[in-house]
Amino acid sequence: MTTTTGHRIFTSTVASVYPLYLAKVEKKGRTRDELDAVIRWLTGFGEAELQRHLAAGTTFADFFGAARVNPDAALITGVICGVRVETIEDPLMQQIRYLDKLVDELAKGKPLERVLRT
Repeated sequence: MTTTTGHRIFTSTVASVYPLYLAKVEKKGRTRDELDAVIRWLTGFGEAELQRHLAAGTTFADFFGAARVNPDAALITGVICGVRVETIEDPLMQQIRYLDKLVDELAKGKPLERVLRT
């Protein structure tokens, strides 16, 4: 499903997807702090800034538009939803899939240091 501005995820709010990310990582024994650390690493947001975006109902398009995406995000590789993240051409979709991939790695038990490419 697409809209006039692109894929429908672009106009979805981060706050609507955040509980799904949280449930996924908590089910595997990870914490909200670890999830937030992953999001902050990717976006460059501080904790207060992240919480403001969640409270404000910021769309993914505006969320990543305001982000200072980590230059090391290019090190994120692999398959998410059947697509290699490093080959996604739309920059916004790629950033959203980077986030999905990081959440996936966290849920799969990878050490936080490896998820954050340090």
